[in-house]
Amino acid sequence: MSENESKGKVLVMDDEDMVGEIVCQMMMHLGYDATHVKDGKVAVDEYVRRFQNGNPFDLVIMDLTIPGGMGGKEAVMEILAVDPSAKVLVSSGYSTDPIMTNFGEYGFVGVINKPFDLASIQQTLESFC
Repeated sequence: MSENESKGKVLVMDDEDMVGEIVCQMMMHLGYDATHVKDGKVAVDEYVRRFQNGNPFDLVIMDLTIPGGMGGKEAVMEILAVDPSAKVLVSSGYSTDPIMTNFGEYGFVGVINKPFDLASIQQTLESFC
């Protein structure tokens, strides 16, 4: 694999800078191109921009709740309205939330629980990218 090839392009939406940056670093270590944004509005804008430019993300991982901002539940619907084939995962530390257990009913293709670890990220990326 050359320097400018990657296994896939992933958009990570998480309001915590440290979480987003660490997850992106883990993904890059595994050979993926990762971009971090802090809320759903920015995630939707970035996804739409890349989709319209013909360079779409292969996978989006969205935090379920963003204090004071658009969370994953709202953002996934906006992304799917533009690209019905988008693969969006929901992430949260609250595994008992109904969206985490019934993710498909909300437009998500899967779930990844927090806290993230390298093994779960690798397994998730290999499954969806």
